[in-house]
Amino acid sequence: MSPAFPGNGASICLLDSRSIDLAQLTQYETWLGPAETARYARFVRPLRRRQFLLGRALLRVAMGEMLEVAPESIALEERSGQAPRLLAPAGGPYFSISHSGHWVACALSGTTRLGLDIELRDPRRDVLALARQAFGAAVAADLEKLPQEERREAFYQCWSEAEARYKLGMDAGACVTLAHAELSIVLCSAAPLAHPPALLLSCLAPD
Repeated sequence: MSPAFPGNGASICLLDSRSIDLAQLTQYETWLGPAETARYARFVRPLRRRQFLLGRALLRVAMGEMLEVAPESIALEERSGQAPRLLAPAGGPYFSISHSGHWVACALSGTTRLGLDIELRDPRRDVLALARQAFGAAVAADLEKLPQEERREAFYQCWSEAEARYKLGMDAGACVTLAHAELSIVLCSAAPLAHPPALLLSCLAPD
């Protein structure tokens, strides 16, 4: 399914990487540019290597469908400490990539800058300790008043929105939370979106 952009809209492609086999991974490696290949080779942890490769492949497939070009023709420039920059084709959409655990996602918009964050809600994490470290004692105290499940939901919502705003790199015109059974998903945009973002599942998986 191709990303759809009704007016000032956005789409999020979400992939469960467990659906991807070795043959697909080998194919996607050939899509990487020289700088991407060099960075890919430096990852030591297998999960992180897989997340990086599939994030770039997912972005290329989604953008290729939007622009009606072959995904392997899309060129990205590596930038240290920043999201990649689109080199070709010129005039492509705004985008943001995120990953957590076995999930990988990218967001696309033809009209506004985006910041996307997904977080796998891990019940083993001490969310109060993380909240104190990341957001301060006052936020942690508010979370502590909530029942355990609500506390976890509220923490991940706060975490994802903070990450999405950071990735956007400017004041957000709007931030939207999308429902998912396993993930906290927040998309922030520089301009308010005319419609809720479309969530497209497994758009890199084989037909």
